[in-house]
Amino acid sequence: MHVWRADLTAADEQLTELLSEQERARAERLLSQRDRVHWSRSRGLLRVLLGRYLDVDPSAVHFATGPHGKPTLADRADRSSAEAATTGPIEPSSLSFNLSHSDTLALYCFARGVAVGVDVEVDRRPIDELGLAERMLDAHTVAQLRALSDPATRRREFLRAWTRHEAQLKCLGTGIGASQNTSHHPTWVTDLNPGDGTAGAIACHHQPRELTCWTWNGRL
Repeated sequence: MHVWRADLTAADEQLTELLSEQERARAERLLSQRDRVHWSRSRGLLRVLLGRYLDVDPSAVHFATGPHGKPTLADRADRSSAEAATTGPIEPSSLSFNLSHSDTLALYCFARGVAVGVDVEVDRRPIDELGLAERMLDAHTVAQLRALSDPATRRREFLRAWTRHEAQLKCLGTGIGASQNTSHHPTWVTDLNPGDGTAGAIACHHQPRELTCWTWNGRL
């Protein structure tokens, strides 16, 4: 399993030129310019990373969408090199991926032959941790959070629990908020440390043989 971390403020503006018409239209529906920029850059970088794994032109990557909105690779993508002239299009094989971005931080996860999920949250605004946990998380997690008297510790542990929960749901492809209980569909999940004031997690149907993490250098 490969995980990439990216600072979207440092991402090359050329990333947005790789987007399809549908992706550009989706970005335009976002209310704020800041959100449009970050979403477009995160999606453009996804195309660059997929292009490298598949050896295809990033702008030629074709996406499909699962029943609950999870992005997947479509049936085909076109090679970017002269090899395309002789071999034609290639299949995207069994490569699976997932992405998440919060504020200016993005995480990407890639694996072969098994579904993956990733989530990241930047601690940037006040929220009702207990109220949200009671609506979305399991009773055991809620009890653990209630037992924490220090607000900063409770906040940190809530974000940790939340990212683990969302990464699992994204791995399962059921959609965020589709189920409060993931115990009926056990997955391997582990925490990530994207940086101070953040929480992150990845999930997979079984523990990978190897987990490697990189940071995007901001250049195409």
